[in-house]
Amino acid sequence: MELLQLAINGIALGAAYALVALGFVLTLKATGAVNFAQGDLVTAGGFLAVALAGLLPVPGILLLPIVVLAMAGIGLAVATLSWWPLRDRPPATMFISTIALGIVIQNGLNGVFGAEPRAAPPLFTGGHVEVFGAVVARQSLAILAVAAILIAGVHLLLGRTQLGRMLRATAQDRAVASALGIRTGAMVMLTFALAAALSGAAGLLLANRYFIAPTDGGGFIVKAYIAVVIGGWGRVGGALAGAMLVALFETIVAAWFDQAVATGLLYAALLAILAVRPRGLFGEATGRRA
Repeated sequence: MELLQLAINGIALGAAYALVALGFVLTLKATGAVNFAQGDLVTAGGFLAVALAGLLPVPGILLLPIVVLAMAGIGLAVATLSWWPLRDRPPATMFISTIALGIVIQNGLNGVFGAEPRAAPPLFTGGHVEVFGAVVARQSLAILAVAAILIAGVHLLLGRTQLGRMLRATAQDRAVASALGIRTGAMVMLTFALAAALSGAAGLLLANRYFIAPTDGGGFIVKAYIAVVIGGWGRVGGALAGAMLVALFETIVAAWFDQAVATGLLYAALLAILAVRPRGLFGEATGRRA
């Protein structure tokens, strides 16, 4: 029963990581560069939820739409500052600009809220429920349910709407998409907004059960990066699966040993996977794109 409880908690954590990894991949495919501020947007979403909770003493589920919309706006600001002026430069330029922007976000949060970890309100009322004999926190199940709804929403947006088709066309080949009349610049900006909204939602989901500090952004971007590498570089489905594997590994190993051992073994497992499967567990064949 203890293993089942750990597995459920790990899946809930993986669902939140999956939101971050999904935003990571969307931005990567749209720009060809890694947005290293993605992890700091998670912490920004968490602290936004903390600030809103001080003004609106309501459950986290009611704060979630506000956080998502506000973070989408912040995503547009990130794109305006870190991508738009540099959109014709090599990808390494965006690496540097997003790292710098992430540092600005981190220090801004530290200046406003202080360095101590903070907690956002739970999505619903607290307590525990029994699942097949294992006692599981309601918050873990709520995280899993909300993340699943958000991921399904993104899937429907990308697969069933005209806007989604334009976003995917821009990600596949910006030059061809532009020749077809798609405003590719606007599509990339929207991708940043969507990725930031997902990261902000993850921040709210994580800030209650796991707490959040201004310096946590680096850890989140590393977890997302590992999930994307394990899942196959640039593959959306692989990134989601990779996020689940990372969280399950981290949760179970940390319960048996401690967090430091779990982190060290996670990096060791990553190196082992890359040695055997350089394109990741779900990597695509050379020359193909997801």
